[in-house]
Amino acid sequence: MAAAALAYTEKRDIPRDEVDYRARAYGGDAQPLGLQVVNMSAQGLMARVVGDRPVGERLKINLPVVGVITAEVRWSLGGRIGCELDRPIAMADYYELLAALLKGAR
Repeated sequence: MAAAALAYTEKRDIPRDEVDYRARAYGGDAQPLGLQVVNMSAQGLMARVVGDRPVGERLKINLPVVGVITAEVRWSLGGRIGCELDRPIAMADYYELLAALLKGAR
């Protein structure tokens, strides 16, 4: 059992910060989409969403401080999606964004 537990480890170069932020987004069909951002880094995020989104879909996500960012859905499972940002957020902007997300700023 121990070997099975070690079989899967999440390998990510940059750790994610836990947040709880409701964001407005637009999918590939240009329809509004509500996201509940659960965790984030300067390079990506995980969010809850109603239904599944297709892998490869491009989303435009509105966030405080940085405005609209574009991200690609890398995985989608059970109402959760993992997204990679097209461009990393500059670290100074990311820390300001993180502070705003943790405060619940809109």
